[in-house]
Amino acid sequence: MIRQAKPKDADAILDVWLLASLQAHDFIPAAFWWQQQEAMRARYLPMAEIWVCERKNHVQGFVALVDDYLAALFVRPDCQQNGIGKALLDTAKQQRQQLSLKVFCENDIAVNFYTQQHFNVTGEGVDAATNQPELYMEYQPRVR
Repeated sequence: MIRQAKPKDADAILDVWLLASLQAHDFIPAAFWWQQQEAMRARYLPMAEIWVCERKNHVQGFVALVDDYLAALFVRPDCQQNGIGKALLDTAKQQRQQLSLKVFCENDIAVNFYTQQHFNVTGEGVDAATNQPELYMEYQPRVR
């Protein structure tokens, strides 16, 4: 079930974020992600519109939107490959006319996922916090 996040979901969302970040971004030292937890809780999560995928009373993934920016899309590693990421992204697409995001170049799985979901690369840059190259991507619905 996908629903809007509630304040009580914060710990579960942070757990999903940390576990998935450690797995997906193994090219960044793990200490970086551990050090970001408090900033996520205090600064980033409160400013986002967050939707969670909950199954069996457990948050298995979430998507965070800040205006038209897809700030985060994470699924617990043990729950991946079950359509949760696509379902969360579809929810985000229903909420916005267009979406933009940044993704690390080395995160091939995410880059391929977003490409399959009709996001286009619009530019490249370097993430200031990690010094890692990243792609800028955008989604705009196709006119039929």
